[in-house]
Amino acid sequence: MEWQRAFHLTRQRLEQRGELPISPGAVVRQGEDLGRWVRAQRLGWDKLTSVQQWMCEHILGIQPAAEDEKPTPRTSQADKWALNYTAAKQYYEREGHLRVPRKHVERIVIGGDGDGDGGKDQEERALRLGAWVGNHRSRAATLSPERVELLSAIGMRWS
Repeated sequence: MEWQRAFHLTRQRLEQRGELPISPGAVVRQGEDLGRWVRAQRLGWDKLTSVQQWMCEHILGIQPAAEDEKPTPRTSQADKWALNYTAAKQYYEREGHLRVPRKHVERIVIGGDGDGDGGKDQEERALRLGAWVGNHRSRAATLSPERVELLSAIGMRWS
């Protein structure tokens, strides 16, 4: 019902003004932010039914968002842990210990597929490794045995 209501209001706006609202907050009708709705349809195109896609495309002229328009996906907690573990491992391999100063920031390079393209898909990340190590040291009792084992293998002091 909500989708149909927003579709109908957007169609009316298009018929009256001849332009599709595309920026959130620009056009609000009957409490419905039409620009936000249009943007949501473009970004969530794959979640629409085939009928909704057809209606958006053929009646309203809405096209799915291009890949470069889509926001980057959020990083999961497991992925964040893996990035910080990679940084800790890098620090350990370079320094020979994991006594990281609290304010230390470790830079790691992620991505790239090793195809020799000069790191086109690589990204450098700065991670607050000192804080991460300190937090994990103080939360040792709540860590999974696998994570304790991984950190212990690279020289983590637990006290």
